[in-house]
Amino acid sequence: MKIPLSILFLLFITTSCQFFETEKISTETFYEEELKTINWNDVDQYPVFASCEQFSDKNEQRDCFSRELISSLSQAAWDSAIGLHQELHDTIWLRIDVSETAELKVREIQIDSALMRTYPLMKQALLDRIDSVKLIAPAYKRGIPVRTEFSLPIVVETESL
Repeated sequence: MKIPLSILFLLFITTSCQFFETEKISTETFYEEELKTINWNDVDQYPVFASCEQFSDKNEQRDCFSRELISSLSQAAWDSAIGLHQELHDTIWLRIDVSETAELKVREIQIDSALMRTYPLMKQALLDRIDSVKLIAPAYKRGIPVRTEFSLPIVVETESL
């Protein structure tokens, strides 16, 4: 039993087309799938101070950013406590936003009420210092500047004289 060549050719053409079809994905589906893969709690590059510009590793950038900001704010806390003669061991928590344009803004300052009574100018000193801190670049996610939020501890320790 011979099958005519034309029937075999016709059978081949009608069945082989499905192997060459590509599945079409709508842009909405692609967008939704891409959104699922993004870690929204992490950035590709942290905000940058001029002194941290040489770091390209993300962990080094984070450490340098935190170190510079905490150092600056700790100095403001220390400056506001100078001249007071009371031993103190406390932690101030700051919630800070860094905008897409690299501007710092304080969202919240958590200071113990006893610390506020002892050092009434502490909060204003921290706010003034934040206003003077200048970043050269914001955080980036996939090449786009993004707003970030940080919670930073400022440890205040003094010794009684």
